[in-house]
Amino acid sequence: MISTESISKLFNEFNNLTAIVIGDVMVDSYIWGTVNRMSPEAPVPIVEVEKRENRLGGAANVGLNLKALGAKPILCSVIGDDPKGNEFIELLKGEGMLLDGIIQSSSRITTTKFRVIGNNSQLLRVDEETTENLEEIYQEAIQNKVKEIIQVNDVDVIIFQDYDKGVINAELIEFVSKEAKEFDIPVVIDPKKENFMHYKDVTLFKPNLKEIKDGLNTDFDENNDADIEINVAKLQDELNADMVLNTLSEKGVFISWRIDGGYESMLIPAHVRNIADVSGAGDTVISVAALCVSQKLEPPIMAAISNLAGGLVCEEVGVVSLDKGKLLNEINNILIKT
Repeated sequence: MISTESISKLFNEFNNLTAIVIGDVMVDSYIWGTVNRMSPEAPVPIVEVEKRENRLGGAANVGLNLKALGAKPILCSVIGDDPKGNEFIELLKGEGMLLDGIIQSSSRITTTKFRVIGNNSQLLRVDEETTENLEEIYQEAIQNKVKEIIQVNDVDVIIFQDYDKGVINAELIEFVSKEAKEFDIPVVIDPKKENFMHYKDVTLFKPNLKEIKDGLNTDFDENNDADIEINVAKLQDELNADMVLNTLSEKGVFISWRIDGGYESMLIPAHVRNIADVSGAGDTVISVAALCVSQKLEPPIMAAISNLAGGLVCEEVGVVSLDKGKLLNEINNILIKT
């Protein structure tokens, strides 16, 4: 059971936590404007530019969410030694976030997602990126960064935020997992396809339905709760994960956790909202879940809070970080009163 007092205490504890975020960071670049007419050259809208904006994206958005919750995030990633990479560094500095785990490579470009927003709706996205695996010198460098950060910080949780852009591979996962086990640090995963089945013996694994189907090379009825439960249990067995938090889009989340040699599970429905943009919702869910896991919160409560958090950011256009006060109010108004 949760109460106003226990949630307040939990949120205060967030302020004392340190999290390592390993994964693919990027720059989210926006053009904002209005649309009043269609182009005579092609059947596309003409956007009259009103504002340009750059934000931290990808795994860096997880860092922003952790920071918004009061925790200290330390990003570990490799970016390009290029103008966008320098821009990324300046964005990090502007947010007061640590640069300790950021490595710049002259052989890579910095992943950038360009979004064109017209009349508060996303009209187009253009990606500039590389998905090549890191060169061996940078693989060793990021491993050394992670080891050093663990040794000099009291790390409460490690997050892998994977976008299949080449920063994470099986070797890095194995290395970090061993380090985390040595220091008794929980590891939580937001996976993508390439490394999906490499995340063994983790604390929490957060896939969506498509990722489960691709990872297990199977198909099932997404509207059948029993099918979801069976396949989540199969995935949990194969990965030996303590918890699987399966995001179900507008349906909510499904949580399965290990208990007494078996599994218990629960479907937590989403709450009705005015959805503006789902971009970045997964980043928010994993950020909240990771901090809750580090505090050993009961899995159903962790899942319910993460579910609320993901829904909140979907009410905003573009990738935005979570508002801690709004989330606290949502928990008090929805979870504690029901």
